[in-house]
Amino acid sequence: MPSTTSYLLIGLVAAVATFVCTPVVGRLARMRGWVVEPDERRIHLVPTPDVGGIAMYAGLVIAMGAARLDDHFDTIFARNDEPRGVLLAASLMFVVGLFDDVREISAPAKVIGTIGVAAVLTYYGVTMFYFRLPFVGVFTVSDDWILLITVVWLLGMSQAINLIDGLDGLAAGIVAIGALAFFIYSLRLADPTVRLLSSPSIGPLIAIITVGICVGFLPHNFNPAKIFMGDCGALLLGLLLAVSTSVVGGRADPNLQGYAGQTYFFLAPLFIPLFILGVPILDTLFAIIRRATRRQGVATADKRHLHHRLMEMGHGQRRSVIILWAWTALLSAFVLYPVLTQSFISYVPIGAAALGLLLYTLFHPQIRRNRAA
Repeated sequence: MPSTTSYLLIGLVAAVATFVCTPVVGRLARMRGWVVEPDERRIHLVPTPDVGGIAMYAGLVIAMGAARLDDHFDTIFARNDEPRGVLLAASLMFVVGLFDDVREISAPAKVIGTIGVAAVLTYYGVTMFYFRLPFVGVFTVSDDWILLITVVWLLGMSQAINLIDGLDGLAAGIVAIGALAFFIYSLRLADPTVRLLSSPSIGPLIAIITVGICVGFLPHNFNPAKIFMGDCGALLLGLLLAVSTSVVGGRADPNLQGYAGQTYFFLAPLFIPLFILGVPILDTLFAIIRRATRRQGVATADKRHLHHRLMEMGHGQRRSVIILWAWTALLSAFVLYPVLTQSFISYVPIGAAALGLLLYTLFHPQIRRNRAA
């Protein structure tokens, strides 16, 4: 198993590569007219490049190349087709998103493209093997269901990130926090003293590369953003999250109760990313319900997402983003604590932090001034 330092170095490579490539992509986008104009649905006020996902994709390819050249990752790349499958699937997902950014394609076409990407992942074996439902049991994924489950998981992750990408730096920050939390979780499962995750696993590597990509992109994307990630970036991040969570959460030893006892509910691996990514997942569920009640298509855009509601309350762009980042970090701490300590004790600080963040969200002085006005 590669050391934590080796993983962090690859994450640093991804961050530096993305950071350096993003301004180049911005200039290229302006030359080619790949910009999004302000309108009544968008927050930004000036034409802004919206193909930042190109730099993210470059960061992924460079980081994967660096890992391949690092002897510490030989166990992951040697006689293993999964890295090749991930790169090919990421390339296809990136092309689907880029085509939508440049030409615009229909929602059904994007779904068909996502199904094709899932087929590639399935062909190369980048899938989950089984999953646990707490207090119910362990279910093995048969060959007949692997493709369908991969499609559903990939669609859910990619659309959740796509829908939350509405404010400068929001999606990149949430994915960075969530991917870092899942990286820590996957390292815990793969620890030789625990051995709940079979080695070698590509999951921790993809998670830390995802963190690096987002960290490298954020300085250019935080308010006021010089560039947006676009669909090519959001769909790429969704794929990377889907891969890392499925090959870790869907392959961890199903006999988790022998390790964690009273805390095994929190160690039901596929539930971990659902908690960590609670903000974009809840936003997606609310969007589906909201549009279904209005008899609108799921892909219909509106300004009723969580970040839009925070701004309506009186929070500015930056404060709204930081609030949602904080909720993601809090949810990550909530699920990581029992994983790392095997204990439910000392949840008082997390509860106090949640209460403080809730009060800050609802009763910030600016909100009181707006209500008074």
